[in-house]
Amino acid sequence: MPEPVSHQVNAARKTFQTLYQISKLLNTNLDPTTLSMCIRLCENGVNPHALAAVVKELQREVKAMNDVQLESTSKTSANK
Repeated sequence: MPEPVSHQVNAARKTFQTLYQISKLLNTNLDPTTLSMCIRLCENGVNPHALAAVVKELQREVKAMNDVQLESTSKTSANK
C-alpha cells in the first residue's frame, strides 16, 4: 500500500532540510531556491560535476561584478 501523500511531502521536506544544512556546512553559498533548482537539475540528468563548475563560475563572476561596483562606488564617494 502506498504511503500517504502527507508522509511523502514531510519526508521530502526533511530530506531537503538536511541537504540544505550540508550545503551550509560546506559553505556553498547556495540559497534554498538555488539548491532546490540544482537538485532538480541533477534529478533530471544534468551532470553534477558540470553543474558544480557552472555554479562556481557564476559565483566568481557575481563576486567580480560586485567588487567592480564597490570599487566604482568608493571612487565616486572619494571624489566628492
